[in-house]
Amino acid sequence: MEHMAGGYREVVVPVSIFTALRRELVRESGPLATIHSLRAAGYAAGEDAASAFPTPQNEDVGAVPENEFWSRITTFFNRRGWGTLSRDDSTEAVGILVSDDWVESAVVSEDDEEGTSCSFTTGFLSGFLSRLAGGRVAVLEVTCRGLGDGRCTFAFGSEPAIHELYGRLLEGVDVHQAMTSL
Repeated sequence: MEHMAGGYREVVVPVSIFTALRRELVRESGPLATIHSLRAAGYAAGEDAASAFPTPQNEDVGAVPENEFWSRITTFFNRRGWGTLSRDDSTEAVGILVSDDWVESAVVSEDDEEGTSCSFTTGFLSGFLSRLAGGRVAVLEVTCRGLGDGRCTFAFGSEPAIHELYGRLLEGVDVHQAMTSL
């Protein structure tokens, strides 16, 4: 266990926690309730985890140069075992975070219920980024390595932009076309 600034604490748990939580929630509540529950729990955990984000004393996160900020994000998640997370700046309307080794996707299988893949992560990233930004940041997983995609891709941005992206994906628009057409 590690004590962090402001009373924040972290513990190390096996990756199988994601499988066990998802399986039990689906069994008890069904797939849709599972998605909502995992996202809500992830959001709360992400908000708390943001208090451990490394910034020099009295430094405003908003004052950190963009490249350095994303480098710190990568280091933050990698050191905690989540995987390598990097920003792809190929779109303007939404931000893109990608990972070739994201931990939650490692326990996802094609047998999992539709949409339950990295539900905790989407909530976690939303809470984490919202806390750092000082306002609501929505997150949507648009590809998942555990479901056969080459990597995990998380789109983030304003709620209207993410809802519009989600709508386009539901209409069957290709992921890359949907993100670049926003």
